[in-house]
Amino acid sequence: MVILGIGDHISCGTALIRDGKVEFAITDERLVREKMVFGMPRESIRMILADYVSSPDEIDAVAIATENQHIVPEYTDFRDGWFGLKRSGFKDKLFRLASNVSKLRAKAPFIDRIYYAVRQPAFNARRAEWRRVLKEEFGINAPVHFIDHHFCHITSAYYTSGFRDATVFSIDGGGDGKSGKVYDVKDGQFTELLTTSSFDSIGAFYSYITQICGYKAGRHEGKITGLAAYGEPKYIPQLQKILKEENGHIKNVGNVFFWSALRELQKLIPPDFKHKDLAASVQNHTEQMVVALIEYWVKQTGHRNVALAGGVCANVKINQRINESPETEQVYIHPGMSDEGMPVGAALALYYELSGEQYDPDRITTMEHVYLGPEFSDEEIKAELDREDVKATYHDEVEVEIARLLADNKVVARFNGRMEYGPRALCNRTIMYPPTDPTLTYWLNEALDRTEFMPFAPVVLKEYEDECFVDMDGTRETARFMTITYDCTEDFAKKCPGVVHVDNTARPQTVSEKDNPSAYKVLKEFHRLTGLPAIINTSFNMHEEPIVCTPYDAIRAFKLGHIDYLAIGNWIARNDNPVERNNDDTQFMQGLEKTGFDRVY
Repeated sequence: MVILGIGDHISCGTALIRDGKVEFAITDERLVREKMVFGMPRESIRMILADYVSSPDEIDAVAIATENQHIVPEYTDFRDGWFGLKRSGFKDKLFRLASNVSKLRAKAPFIDRIYYAVRQPAFNARRAEWRRVLKEEFGINAPVHFIDHHFCHITSAYYTSGFRDATVFSIDGGGDGKSGKVYDVKDGQFTELLTTSSFDSIGAFYSYITQICGYKAGRHEGKITGLAAYGEPKYIPQLQKILKEENGHIKNVGNVFFWSALRELQKLIPPDFKHKDLAASVQNHTEQMVVALIEYWVKQTGHRNVALAGGVCANVKINQRINESPETEQVYIHPGMSDEGMPVGAALALYYELSGEQYDPDRITTMEHVYLGPEFSDEEIKAELDREDVKATYHDEVEVEIARLLADNKVVARFNGRMEYGPRALCNRTIMYPPTDPTLTYWLNEALDRTEFMPFAPVVLKEYEDECFVDMDGTRETARFMTITYDCTEDFAKKCPGVVHVDNTARPQTVSEKDNPSAYKVLKEFHRLTGLPAIINTSFNMHEEPIVCTPYDAIRAFKLGHIDYLAIGNWIARNDNPVERNNDDTQFMQGLEKTGFDRVY
């Protein structure tokens, strides 16, 4: 059975499931070169029809993630985040109305029902338009099913976890009027335990602080996570007046939403606050709420294996705290944890519904790896190098040459094989460097036009993982996908300071030969040359751009970022204008010491 999965929300994209296995998955941001783009993912649908099915008639059914949503017929950028998103006049008025009347919600809970009833005609119009587009533009006549947003997150996590029984969580900003769900899953049978309203959203709460600190809500939360390690959690009492966890439920005790939330937080937080202290406060408070939520429901189910998805699960420090909880045994975070995972979750949910098959993790591995995007031959790569007038040398043992360059302290951009699924670069669209230089945070971020507070992450030989990190038991599977942080061992922190954060944590990708033979070979040779089992792995892209997808994207970023070398397929090119090792930390320190509100709400 062949299922086409589609997500048309933020980070829209498409996936193809064949007989219960993920065969292809991609977000359209990689194809249209606009990060976290909204809309109907026409480009990825075209790619699947051209390269992965014999004809549209091969598709047995279509699963579209999210039941209730407004149609976004064309690609819409997300450059300015949630508060700068270009909405239709009708939807914008609804958001402002909901924000202004949020204080009344506690006394008039029927407001929620009225709000969604008013929007129902728009939801119906989206469903009708999707059926028309699939049939008329793509020739797809298969039945079209719309799947609940959070059930898509739940199924993406459960069906790729390898767990038979688990407590499964979806935690995000919002979708289908909700911001989270909890399920008890036993032998593939799903029992819903909790639904959290979008009004009581942990993800939205974290995004409000992101916006207040001068970043873009829904887009830059990772910067807050990194910044938090430099601050003190001074403002938790103020934040507790907005959102709290009580007996396994998240409650918006401030009764605020969207614009009103920003205004209320501005009243509560001192005007001269330090951004790093507010970041530390929201991180600490959110960790406590999420861990309390998970511990409560794990105790109810008795299933200590936990699977998670949703945008909040992109927060690697929260995931570490979940792993450290005495109530959890094994923790798995789906590698496409945010809305880029919607198409996979929708397609898997529909496959098991229509096929009548019971999920058996011992018999079927839903997703053995995350290399699920397009790939390009050496001939295609060479043709693009010639078009861009880039001189390159072919190497039969390209991994050995890459390791030699890294051992010589060169920055190497790697483009190889199929592109990764999910938000992380996992060695196929990656920039590599030795892990020994702590000043890399300044000069390489400057070269790539990035402003980050996180250090660069390491990719580590799997057989050495316990020599590098603490308390990995129960999360070794999820560590393959760079979705969790760990405390570092003293020896690793001393030898590899370039990948260790100020709080002595790192967010690794562990690699075995089975996972990625080419990356494993680079690491083994680098280890032979240097004695170090790790190298730096950061995404191959310029700031605010998606990870590179095609050979052209790679060559362009190689030139703009002044990267020393480009290892693309079996070809290696040297940059005549390499990156300058400027160790000036002025910009970094200015960002670290910012105070006060950047704007008035």
